[in-house]
Amino acid sequence: MLALRLLNVVAPAYFLCISLVTFVLQLFLFLPSMRQDPEAAWLFSPALLHGALFLFLSTNALGNYVLVIQNSPDDLDACQGPSARRAPCPPPSTHFCRVCARVTLRHDHHCFFTGNCIGSRNMRNFVLFCLYTSLACLYSMVAGVAYISAVLSISFAHPLAFLTLLPTSISQFFSGAVLGSEMFVILMLYLWFAIGLACAGFCCHQLLLILRGQTRHQVRKGVAVRARPWRKNLQEVFGKRWLLGLLVPMFNVGGENSKQRDK
Repeated sequence: MLALRLLNVVAPAYFLCISLVTFVLQLFLFLPSMRQDPEAAWLFSPALLHGALFLFLSTNALGNYVLVIQNSPDDLDACQGPSARRAPCPPPSTHFCRVCARVTLRHDHHCFFTGNCIGSRNMRNFVLFCLYTSLACLYSMVAGVAYISAVLSISFAHPLAFLTLLPTSISQFFSGAVLGSEMFVILMLYLWFAIGLACAGFCCHQLLLILRGQTRHQVRKGVAVRARPWRKNLQEVFGKRWLLGLLVPMFNVGGENSKQRDK
C-alpha cells in the first residue's frame, strides 16, 4: 500500500515534468526552426500555425487533466452513516479504492497519473485527456523528427529509419558527432511515441467499454450489465453538447450524470 501511495505522488509529477519539457522544446527549438523565411506572411507562417495547433492540443490535454482531478467520483461513504436514513443510496456498481480510501459510484479504475479515481463524474474528461495527450505527443514527435532531420541531415523516407535512429545516435553521441541537446531530443522522440501509443490504446479501450455500457471494474469482476443502445451509453458519458466539450475543456456538457447531480 505504501508503494501505491508513493506511485500516486510520483506519477503526476512525472507527467507534469514531461509536459514542461515538451513545452520548452516546442517553444525554444521547434518553433524557431520553422521561421526560415522572415519575409513570408506572418499570418500564414508555419511557426504560427504549428504553435496554434500545439497550443490547442496541449490546452485540451492539460485542461481535461485538471478536470479529472477536480471532479472526483461521488463519495458514497455517507451511505454507510446516519445520512443513509435520510436519502437512498445510489445503485450498485460501486467500489472501495484502497488508495483514495473511499467508495465511488461507477468505479472504473484508479489512475495514478492523475492521482484520482475514474468514475461517473470524470469519465468524459479522462477519455478526452487520453485523446489529446496522445495527439499532443504524436504531434510533438512529428515536429521533433522534422527538427532532427533538418539539423542532422537525416532522411526518414525509409520505414526503418526511425527504429535505427536511437542506436546510431548513441554511437555518434559518444564520438562527438551529435550534441547533447540533439541527443536529448532524440530520446524524447521515443518517449513521445510510447506515451502517444499508450494513451491512444487507453482511449480506444475506454470508448469500447463506454459503448458497451461497462466499466473496467465490472469487466474485471465479471459483472453483467443491462444491454442498452450504444447511443444512449455515449450520451450518458459525453452529454448532448459533446462537440463543445470536445473543443473546449469543460465539465458540464448536459450529460445525465450532471443532471442527476443538479437535482
